[in-house]
Amino acid sequence: MKKLCYQTLKDQGYEGYLLENAPERVLQFGEGNFLRAFVDYFIDMMNEKAGFNSKVVLVQPIANHTGFSLADVINEQDGLYTLYLRGFENGRKVNDKRIISCVSRCLNVHSDYEQVMACAKNPDLRFIACNTTEAGIAYDPSCEFTQTPPSSYPAKLTQFLYRRYQAFGQETGKGFIILACELIDDNGKELEKCVLKYAKQWELGEDFIHWIEKENIFCSTLVDRIVTGYPRAEAAAINEANGYEDNLIDTGEIFGFWVIEGPQSLKEELPFAQAGLPVLITDNHKPYKQRKVRILNGAHTSMVLGAYLAGQDIVRDCMHDDTILKFMNKTIYDEIIPTLSLPKEDCMDFAAAVTERFKNPFIDHALLSISLNSTSKWRARVMPSLEGYVEKFHKLPKCITASFAFYIQFYHLGRELTDEGLTAVRPNGGSYVISDDRSVLEFYYQHRDSSVKDLVHAVCTNKDFWGRDLTEIPGFEEAVISILEDIQATGTYEEMKKCL
Repeated sequence: MKKLCYQTLKDQGYEGYLLENAPERVLQFGEGNFLRAFVDYFIDMMNEKAGFNSKVVLVQPIANHTGFSLADVINEQDGLYTLYLRGFENGRKVNDKRIISCVSRCLNVHSDYEQVMACAKNPDLRFIACNTTEAGIAYDPSCEFTQTPPSSYPAKLTQFLYRRYQAFGQETGKGFIILACELIDDNGKELEKCVLKYAKQWELGEDFIHWIEKENIFCSTLVDRIVTGYPRAEAAAINEANGYEDNLIDTGEIFGFWVIEGPQSLKEELPFAQAGLPVLITDNHKPYKQRKVRILNGAHTSMVLGAYLAGQDIVRDCMHDDTILKFMNKTIYDEIIPTLSLPKEDCMDFAAAVTERFKNPFIDHALLSISLNSTSKWRARVMPSLEGYVEKFHKLPKCITASFAFYIQFYHLGRELTDEGLTAVRPNGGSYVISDDRSVLEFYYQHRDSSVKDLVHAVCTNKDFWGRDLTEIPGFEEAVISILEDIQATGTYEEMKKCL
């Protein structure tokens, strides 16, 4: 079977959209599944629907020590790959296939350092996208200007920007629109801070620093799409059906939403709207991040531990259980949405999409995988809704309060502490491993024989967990004690019913 490339598609008489030749206007740090199913998909759609006419140069930011180079595979396939976006949309099952043709080539910043830096001299280059993981945007003072390359991504970017400044520093409009996709708060602003630190540390001059600030736009963004990546179990059948070998098949959910914080002038340069894409350009991305974290992630965290203890294993199956679904919806619509700053209708539309996403028949999203680090997740995703609800209504939200008791019970069942985590016995039989920070696991192990009253008090007053004393919330400790006693008597499923 022939490899996927332009010639293979021509030989097949392929009639879909392809862009074989166009200027390289986008540099992308990161060649992984997420960016290829998200950013590159949007660019490919803009090419077809809005005449964006842009190729993307991918940069593999990590050194190749294994002998396998994804960059080589990408280049062997002429940058082409097949993307499947799958799930429920407006109540119907969707499985959309698209060959993405916006990628021109892939370079490795370690083995192809000078080729990457040479892209800075391309007058057509205007956009930089990046997703170098949450740890990627970090300032490391040990990085030096003479290193080829330095270890941190912001240091590499500073070098690249300096090459750009040397080539076009005297011209306006030759800086970059930089779209940071890392999952940290204010990702664009944090990236800019790191770059400015390196410019000063390396003594690259005040003129260069002024150019960075005046000619470049560092955009903080919110990205939202579950990307499931290479479908290993299905790949052979997919290749057989397509009639070509594609070693870069990518899969993700049909839902996608991108919020970009920046000036409205971006709409002229990035024709997302003309292509009909779900991209919002705004002067403040934070309300949308709040909505995603509180509704999507908050629904997960508040529901999954109770559902797991009730015998469920997969998110999709929970959506077909009337009690669990109603519990989740009551949490979202009655207790979370009233605390959010965006208009209620916008939040309700997003919540409806969340339910469809959770029903996705193509994704087996394990409850146990979502349970990882539930302590910090509950604090970040659910606690703000608890506090907002109490402040607004002067009473406790039933479902959120119950979810805190679910969380405690999930951890309290732990009986054996090992290097792997805290091993617990599931109510319906079998065991599971609780994964969290070591200090959290040790805390619950030390309290494994505590009474319900002592346990709840110890959890609620642990400021290291919550950043505050939760017993200060009127009635919260007493309510959690009562719920946890009921859970230990009749289980989490019956407690969910009581909340409805």
